[in-house]
Amino acid sequence: MTTTSLTAPPSPLRVRRRWTVLAVCALSMFLVGVDTTIVNVGLPAIGRGLGVGVRGLEWVVDAYTVVLAGLLITSGALADRFGRRRVFRCGLILFGLASLACALAPSLGLLVAARAVQGVGASMLSPVALAIVVNAMPDPRERARAIGVWASVFGLSMAAGPVTGGALIAAFGWRSVFWINVPVVVIALVLVAVFVPESRGQRTRRLDLPGQVLLTVVLGLGVGVLIEGPRFGWTSPAALAGYALIVAGTVAFVRVELGRNEPLVDVALFRRPSFATAVLGATAVFVALNMSLLLNTLHLQHTRGWTPLATGAAFLPMALGAILCAPWSGSLVGRHGPRRPLMLAGGFTAAGGLSLLNLGADTGVAQILCAHLLIGVGFGFANAPLTHTAVGGLPTSRAGVAGAITSTARQVGAAVGIAVAGGLVAEAGPAEIAATSRPGWLVVTLCGLFLFVVARASQPTTAGAPSVPSGSRSR
Repeated sequence: MTTTSLTAPPSPLRVRRRWTVLAVCALSMFLVGVDTTIVNVGLPAIGRGLGVGVRGLEWVVDAYTVVLAGLLITSGALADRFGRRRVFRCGLILFGLASLACALAPSLGLLVAARAVQGVGASMLSPVALAIVVNAMPDPRERARAIGVWASVFGLSMAAGPVTGGALIAAFGWRSVFWINVPVVVIALVLVAVFVPESRGQRTRRLDLPGQVLLTVVLGLGVGVLIEGPRFGWTSPAALAGYALIVAGTVAFVRVELGRNEPLVDVALFRRPSFATAVLGATAVFVALNMSLLLNTLHLQHTRGWTPLATGAAFLPMALGAILCAPWSGSLVGRHGPRRPLMLAGGFTAAGGLSLLNLGADTGVAQILCAHLLIGVGFGFANAPLTHTAVGGLPTSRAGVAGAITSTARQVGAAVGIAVAGGLVAEAGPAEIAATSRPGWLVVTLCGLFLFVVARASQPTTAGAPSVPSGSRSR
């Protein structure tokens, strides 16, 4: 009687099922990513519809990203404890209901509140999707390719948001950017029920409520000061109080985390240059992307009088760059490790920012489109190596938390990018937007250059063999 080898290759049916799980998770992650940027191109239309200015509109974007960033790590831990598919489905339901509330919101306050609830739902999707994918891929090389695809889809969704938003707003009005989520959520729920298996972390941990509260407070205060600082004055008593609270909250957060056996964030991980720079790199990439989206959305619509559809079309080169280069980047990571695609990402992003340092009302459309293409290419190359470097720096049993730290960094970058860009142009008239936005393009350039630092610090190992930090605590 013959026996089957324990190392026999998996059947084609099992392989197809694993990649089907990846496709389902990627669909849900595409939804989260699109919703981070789809609103940007619609901000002028939302402002006209609700009668609010740029500063109020910043909260429409950042209420979502701040809540999403603040809850990602806890959502990943909850998924590891109570079941990833269960938390994932709850996140989809909450996201869909909040999208309905956004579409029906009669005022800015209710829209911002609904966006915050939408962020709660999204926080249950991002890290959990990555953990489900990692759990479904037992082979290290197959897992590395899957992580690359996952990161590529998420990156593509961020770049595709403005194009999708412009088309929807032109055809159906600004509320359609929220209505569109509902059928996608329904489809995703059906697919999750059919194809996604339940899984949990190998070892769960207690929730770190003090750390969660402090992290959310610090993020909210930081973004709030950036948004409201120009109105209060950077040296006003309110601003100074905000700075003091941010510093005190950060110190308290670090002390709380260092004193816990099962912290929300293992601060010791940031002593490893590869992990720390990857997290900072993820933040920088999303600062650059979101500053670019908001600054040129306002420039094209307010200064040049373009329609939302034309503005969305202007970001097509950015989406095209992400589409073409994100899968290529994942392949490069799988064959050569993260260093090479990170250097490409840094060079293209910096070139895109440099090309708009002298942006003016008479800047040629071809130059703007070329800058969008360069930034999109840089963004496409960046996500897979950053995700691999960050996830590879943590034990695979903490996959939910590993994905959450990287995703938190991305959303912090998105929130900071919107806040800084809005602060630059909030008080500017249509003719002044281009001039006041120039410091923002310098920031985009510096974010690109920082990726060279990340590349230098990254480990030159191939994606098939992620490392675990020496001395990290078992969770």
